Amino acid sequence: MRRPFDDTTRRNIAELCAAFARSQATEATQAKTELKRAAVAIALTDGEAGNETAFLLTRRASGLRAHRAQWALPGGRCDAGETEVQSALRELREELGLELNADAVLGLLDDYPTRSGYLITPVVVWAAGNGAIVPNPQEVAAVHRIPLGAIEHDAAFDFIAIPESARRVIRFHWEARLIHAPTAAMIYQFREVLAGRDTRVADLEQPVFAWK
Repeated sequence: MRRPFDDTTRRNIAELCAAFARSQATEATQAKTELKRAAVAIALTDGEAGNETAFLLTRRASGLRAHRAQWALPGGRCDAGETEVQSALRELREELGLELNADAVLGLLDDYPTRSGYLITPVVVWAAGNGAIVPNPQEVAAVHRIPLGAIEHDAAFDFIAIPESARRVIRFHWEARLIHAPTAAMIYQFREVLAGRDTRVADLEQPVFAWK
């Protein structure tokens, strides 16, 4: 399904996000597991090939201390006193130079617990009319616009088994590249939201290289 980058698509996705029955970790669960809060942005913008809605996917810089050179949605750890929305918007500004306010937020997806000790909240935002994307080279090696059609076809995702875990590893296939969880899990859930489905992803596994 082709989704033009226009007000109709914005309203449609906002309605789908509003209808999504979000699952979030309670404060008691978070304290028990000692997970650190983090947020990422599923930032929707115009695609590279004409008027088509896309989301921004980055390749993390090779000089970062953790998860270097991995595929990721823009985002990071929440600062003290920040909400997940505030954190996602700040990270968009720091990583990609995008200045957005809370009015750009269309909705939130499920909290995703990672093997590396974070509880990540995906924040869906509409990034329209806010200037050029300027990646911060200290954090971002590359940024790509992935059309929503690339995640909505049947072969976009698959699930494999690994000997280290009883949980399935999810993979997103994009132009001969493999993107794994947590990024793939959150993109997959967004795909399901676009289809009007409340699909949970917290039990989807990450590859071993992402466990630290």
